[in-house]
Amino acid sequence: MNDGVNGVALAVFIFFFVLVTAMGFLAARWRKAENEHSLDEWGLGGRSFGTWVTWFLLGGDLYTAYTFVAVPAAIYAAGAAGFFAVPYTILVYPLIFTFLPRLWSVSHKHGYVTTSDFVRGRFGSKGLSLAVAVTGILATMPYIALQLVGIQAVLDVMGVGGGEDTHWFIKDLPLLIAFGVLAAYTYSSGLRAPALIAFVKDTLIYIVIAVAIIYIPIKLGGFDDIFAKAGEAFSQTNPATGQPRGALAPGEAGQWTYATLALGSALALFMYPHSITATLSSRSREVIRRNTTILPLYSLMLGLLALLGFMAIAAGVKVSNGQLAIPQLFENMFPDWFAGVAFAAIGIGALVPAAIMSIAAANLFTRNIYKDFIKPDATPAQETKVSKLVSLLVKVGALVFVLGMDKTVAINFQLLGGIWILQTFPALVGGLFTRWFHRWALLAGWAVGMVYGTAAAYGVASPTQKHFGGSSKEIPGIGEIGYIGLTAFVLNVLVTVVLTFVLKAVKAPEGVDETKPEDYTADAGDPGVQVELPPATAGTSH
Repeated sequence: MNDGVNGVALAVFIFFFVLVTAMGFLAARWRKAENEHSLDEWGLGGRSFGTWVTWFLLGGDLYTAYTFVAVPAAIYAAGAAGFFAVPYTILVYPLIFTFLPRLWSVSHKHGYVTTSDFVRGRFGSKGLSLAVAVTGILATMPYIALQLVGIQAVLDVMGVGGGEDTHWFIKDLPLLIAFGVLAAYTYSSGLRAPALIAFVKDTLIYIVIAVAIIYIPIKLGGFDDIFAKAGEAFSQTNPATGQPRGALAPGEAGQWTYATLALGSALALFMYPHSITATLSSRSREVIRRNTTILPLYSLMLGLLALLGFMAIAAGVKVSNGQLAIPQLFENMFPDWFAGVAFAAIGIGALVPAAIMSIAAANLFTRNIYKDFIKPDATPAQETKVSKLVSLLVKVGALVFVLGMDKTVAINFQLLGGIWILQTFPALVGGLFTRWFHRWALLAGWAVGMVYGTAAAYGVASPTQKHFGGSSKEIPGIGEIGYIGLTAFVLNVLVTVVLTFVLKAVKAPEGVDETKPEDYTADAGDPGVQVELPPATAGTSH
């Protein structure tokens, strides 16, 4: 790693950071609403975004600093096992094509802002709604933290903040400044800020990847040399484990892990609150359907991006923290000015999803905890004020998480969030197609999945961690190593199905369904479909 500050790269980084900061604050004037004091406007951008804005917003939401830093870092550390992110993003789009338009329609018809709003309306259960909301908030926190880790990795490589002996406040001051700016424009502009900034973020990312995938292999002697050097490096024994460092292709023993992690991650991706927030901000169900067909373009980018992990090995990048491998590769291989562009792409790639995630978590707290249990008569203006304040608190929590955690295990905490959020799948996706599941059975299944998933993950050790050292463990009854989240999900579904039969047999009360079959195919122009509820009926049944 170079000594001192890379002044040219830092100047370019600051230029783009100032640019997106200005855009973030100006976004409050973009498509300005008549009534700004509602969650529809602040938290969903007025439900007005078309195909391309939604595409950039969802891309900025799903392909994050985690994508840029952690995926190639996983490949740098262990080899092709880190490619699990590529097949899961391929699997996810046909899956969401089947249920996202239905969720958009029923949410648009009833003014639902969160997945918990839908669950409460569908099953008539505030308890189940609360469980989904709490899970969403818990799963989102480490995801936001991972974005801040991405920013910190870039700052470290640029030499900003001093060395390890520097006082913690001085060392972390640049990250604190970035956090403060993010918090300010999110509070001011709501979802419009990341929607506008996403255009810059995605453009920079595509430029950087296009250049990297051509320029870096030329400098390293071509892909033949890159793969040869990577294969040689992976064949060396890791002294911490006594096993080879990794492999260019997963071995037979790792195939169950690879497949279950890819499938489980695909099922979980659109359970995250930020994915749903970006989805519900679109203006029609047709926008959602179009986006499920063009979002796979990002999967092509992701496959190319993952190759950077091999390039870092071939380039001789040596870092103690794998999260720094790709930023360090960029600094070593690119001219300083273009390294600054690449660092800006990573930094902005963290700001956009962090903003959306904090808004999504705040909406969950406001609608499904504050309004449902603390102040049922809250006005839309009060809801918006609370959501703005909670979005700040969520970011503070993520910041504390980052400053107090071991940076090398950031991805494991995000994977733990994936285990949790996957347990909301039966209530959300199941509820979109059938009301056969009993609300109490869904709650019991969720509890079993959460307890098993957390306990199993707690028992996984790694060379650097005694607990929460990974997300894979032996699957009970099969004996293969697989993704804990998918095992917990299977247990969740089994408990839900069995208890549903039992509860229906004893005629346990099922709650009131406020939705109708036609609500799930309604579009914005259909009679009776509303974009924003009047204050007197906001959040109530129809």
